[in-house]
Amino acid sequence: MTRPATTTADPLAADPARAALHRLRAEVAKAVVGQDAVVAGLVVALLCRGHVLLEGVPGVAKTLLVRTLAAALDLTARRVQFTPDLMPGDVTGSMVFDSRTAAFTFREGPVFTNLLLADEINRTPPKTQSALLEVMEERQVTVEGERRGLPDPFIVVATQNPVEYEGTYPLPEAQLDRFLLKLTVPLPNRDEELGVLRAHHAGFDPGDLAGVGVGPVAGAADLATARAAVNRVHVAEPLLGYVVDLCRATRAVPALELGASPRGATGLLGAAKAWAWLSGRDHVVPDDVKAMARPTLRHRLRLRPEAELEGVAVDAVLDTVLATVPTPR
Repeated sequence: MTRPATTTADPLAADPARAALHRLRAEVAKAVVGQDAVVAGLVVALLCRGHVLLEGVPGVAKTLLVRTLAAALDLTARRVQFTPDLMPGDVTGSMVFDSRTAAFTFREGPVFTNLLLADEINRTPPKTQSALLEVMEERQVTVEGERRGLPDPFIVVATQNPVEYEGTYPLPEAQLDRFLLKLTVPLPNRDEELGVLRAHHAGFDPGDLAGVGVGPVAGAADLATARAAVNRVHVAEPLLGYVVDLCRATRAVPALELGASPRGATGLLGAAKAWAWLSGRDHVVPDDVKAMARPTLRHRLRLRPEAELEGVAVDAVLDTVLATVPTPR
């Protein structure tokens, strides 16, 4: 596999934008313990302008994580609690009558932000889910025939509970495919959980991030610079073929009734480039593709009912695919 020549020993080592994004982990850790991998995934999504589905049981700081990330990036964040009675206008905004001017004006919904936290997204019915499709794909809302663009950067970070299905609506495949990554938020280990208790015992208030010293360490300008750098990351032809072969292999797995789409392949390519850049390289290597394959593809695959009954896990299927598809050298 050929790689581009570089003019310095490490052209990315002194990159201030990359250094700023790496400082995020330490900044977020001031309020959220033990979620470095999830933070890294969220940064990858921001670099790719992609959306994220966070899955974890209640109480693992999913909401606090997004709020802290926004504070550390000096971005705006809004939270919407998705419920069965939530209407599309409650998310996108609507026309309201202004009695002072005797005219209708547009009142922006919570989507007009940088980071939209869609809490328990699977608790709202399909009508409201469909309103998010335009927001996620086009980064705009259309009300009364007029299109209104959203701020840049803009990503949706949606959460769902993996163990509670009462009163929920399964996300349609078209919407799942529009999430770049699905990240699993794990329970902390014993030492991390002790750290959480010590922080609360010392007076930590999740509503007061400034009180624990969380402040901006990067901003929209750093993200824009970083995105431009990610776009310049080199991908050799054999690695392009590797991405395609991985996605095509998922379509031939007997346990799956739905494999990765071409959108999944483009998402995996973009995520691998962002991971390579964050790792300090100006080219993608096979390990970058492997590192991002599970979070990029796991939510795009659907098991056959008989495979679910046998206890087959999607991540196990992906492990098999990664082990069987030849790796470029």
